[in-house]
Amino acid sequence: MVKDGIYYGVGFTIAGLLISLVFDLLWAAPLFVLAVFCMNFFRDPDREIPAGPVAVSPADGKVVHIRPLPNGGKRISIFLNIFNVHVNRIPVAGVIRSIEYRPGTFVMAHREAASEENEQNTLVVDPDDARGGEVVVKQIAGLIARRIVCYKKAGDRVAKGERIGMMKFSSRMDVFLGPEWRLLIAEGDHVAGGSSILARLDEDASGGVDHA
Repeated sequence: MVKDGIYYGVGFTIAGLLISLVFDLLWAAPLFVLAVFCMNFFRDPDREIPAGPVAVSPADGKVVHIRPLPNGGKRISIFLNIFNVHVNRIPVAGVIRSIEYRPGTFVMAHREAASEENEQNTLVVDPDDARGGEVVVKQIAGLIARRIVCYKKAGDRVAKGERIGMMKFSSRMDVFLGPEWRLLIAEGDHVAGGSSILARLDEDASGGVDHA
């Protein structure tokens, strides 16, 4: 569990106990519910990271958009609801070339406009596999999520599926992959951070979707 979950969980529990002593257990019930919700929200399960030349999902959630890029690659957008694990992971092993935070709006994260207009933190990764070009990952705030947390800095080496941060409450992550990646997911699919494969590195890939 992320330490924030312990802080929130203990805080709401103590507040609930105090209110139940002063007033009544019924009055404290919502605080106990919030304590359980926060401890569940900030869970951080271990994941089995797939081997091989693949890019894994950076987050739990639903693939809401797959859009073509000018270079022939694809942008994959994953929406996280409040019941998903919100710990973020890196799709590929490599070195973080740059990290750029940009303030913005807080429109609903599943909307197309969120990719450009919302508050976001962008990581550019140079993969260890020389066949792949840069991989870009965006942590994007949503209507409720107003805090983006990133544990990494430019120059850090990261392993595939390694934890890189989290977003508090519902939000979105975008992954930008070049044309050398063959997608293995489609819009509407549900993915798990670190363990679900988004794409496989293929020098002859044309950017299509392959479910084989």
